[in-house]
Amino acid sequence: MKNIMLMISASTVLSVSSCSNYLDTEPIKETTVESTGKVIATAAEGESRMTSIYASFGGEYWQLDYFFNGDAQTDNSYAGSDNTQNFQQDEYRILSTNTNVSRDWGYIYDNINKCNFILNYIDEAKDLPAARKEEMIGEASLVRALNLFHAVQLWGDVPIATKAVVNVNQDNFDEVYPQLYPTRKPKAEVYAAIIADCETAIQKAPASTYKFRANKGAANALLAKVYATKDNPDWGKVKQYCDAVLAGGYTLLANYDNLFDTAHEGNSESIWEANGEGWGSPIGAWGTSMFYGTDWKKFMTPSNDLIQTFANEGDVVREKSSIIRKEVSWTDNYWASANYPFAYKMRITDGKQNFYLLRLADIMLIKAEALAQTEDIEGAMALVNQVRARVELPKISAANKANALDLILKERKMELAFEGHRWFDLKRTGKAIEILSKQKDGNGVILPYAGNLNQNRLLWPVPQTKKDANPNLTQNPGY
Repeated sequence: MKNIMLMISASTVLSVSSCSNYLDTEPIKETTVESTGKVIATAAEGESRMTSIYASFGGEYWQLDYFFNGDAQTDNSYAGSDNTQNFQQDEYRILSTNTNVSRDWGYIYDNINKCNFILNYIDEAKDLPAARKEEMIGEASLVRALNLFHAVQLWGDVPIATKAVVNVNQDNFDEVYPQLYPTRKPKAEVYAAIIADCETAIQKAPASTYKFRANKGAANALLAKVYATKDNPDWGKVKQYCDAVLAGGYTLLANYDNLFDTAHEGNSESIWEANGEGWGSPIGAWGTSMFYGTDWKKFMTPSNDLIQTFANEGDVVREKSSIIRKEVSWTDNYWASANYPFAYKMRITDGKQNFYLLRLADIMLIKAEALAQTEDIEGAMALVNQVRARVELPKISAANKANALDLILKERKMELAFEGHRWFDLKRTGKAIEILSKQKDGNGVILPYAGNLNQNRLLWPVPQTKKDANPNLTQNPGY
């Protein structure tokens, strides 16, 4: 017989009277414990927990918000569709009551909590081979690191959740209180936790050939991005982990469009990808319909600026793979209905669209940035030109460090459009306000909301619903 064990508040530690989540905050969750007293008693239960971790990539954060947050808040795209919460994001006027922000906090910490069940309790599964336990710890560590990396980039200081609490009583309340009512930790501590999880994954996760699972190559790649993103980047570490990736046997696909057509899943450029397996599978890739199709106005409408950037560079190959035009029944302030653009990298509508969490070109350009930052301009541009050669663009050179960094940032804009990177790239490089405050429409007029962006708006507000539920959470400046 299973007994339901509940996460409860201080006022109900001694008497459980409801199965509801009293605090409505993360990472507090409800779970079940076998009659043995173990959270994960068998190998089957452990594997089920692992499946739930990967199924999170079929959820709303990774299918929709991951892409929208990374591109629609930038010069790559407009909000599109008709959701007022998304317009707040696009126009840098987010409120602490924004439901997209609240749900993303919830999704991220729910994903982390799923990882914590494995990390805290997988050793209880006595019929699970030790080698598989170690592998699962490596996988869960990397997925937890990935989610926490997104959290710290979105909100700055954030809670570090490491325990999946399954019971609260007089004896353990002091121990579990920090998980029930977490405080925000300084970014330096958050990055240290992310790095520690990645290092665990390097030791224990599956080999790099397992591209649909959290793997060693992905741990190296994520570490490279983490060291490039944290305050006071460590460019030596960035180069170290980029080199570990580059030594892993990855190669750029010869045909750029093959990256997105689902006929080349798990390809030589892929480091880690979410594996859409159709409806009814753990990852039924429904998110494609949010960006592509003429049945209703879609999210993440390509911007005039991005299309002009492709045109200025003569980048026909990447534009064709990134944007498709259709006749639609609606009009807006940006595009005519007869030739309306859609983001096109997510294009397969049968639930089988894969998408990349990490791929080689991203890491090559991160290494190029590290080389430029350490004054190896020639080496930096050699990597940029490898990426450009794949899409039949001529070689370019940089006059100095600043010029090289600008060229690398523009290359990332074209190479990684609609893959969820641009907002974080602009913030990481300190270029967000400079570039986004000058966004223009198709007539060359500065967009009316471009001036809304300021230093405070580079971070999201802590959701008001979470603050109401947890008195230990503080708010970001400006909200």
